[in-house]
Amino acid sequence: MSEPVRVVYLGKLADIACRDQSRLDVHSGPIGWSDLIHILENQVSQGLGQAVSDNRVKVALNGKILEDRASLEASEGDEVALLPPVSGG
Repeated sequence: MSEPVRVVYLGKLADIACRDQSRLDVHSGPIGWSDLIHILENQVSQGLGQAVSDNRVKVALNGKILEDRASLEASEGDEVALLPPVSGG
């Protein structure tokens, strides 16, 4: 049995998702960036895929922020954290 990918939502993204995390099954290989957007929009919460697509949203894989989120390849047991832009001063 494969271990799911854990997706953690921070800040306003948790509000949109109505939860702070999801577990995604990995049956057909790693989850890439476009796969993740599709899953979030269609299986988690309508509007979440669009919110995560914002260029200011940072993506971390196993605690390391990706310089190019298009390079995302989340496999069994990985954690993907989605960090919205922080406002304030």
